[in-house]
Amino acid sequence: MATEEGTETNSPLDEVMEDIRRELVRRVAAEDRNVNREIYDALEDE
Repeated sequence: MATEEGTETNSPLDEVMEDIRRELVRRVAAEDRNVNREIYDALEDE
């Protein structure tokens, strides 16, 4: 929802959804690192 100044205001639902998105991205990244640990370790050693 935009205000007259053109900035967007966040509803409480928008804020909760953004928190959920951030947490999902964090969890997916952490799981990706765990699943691909050998690759990450090999890259660090180069």
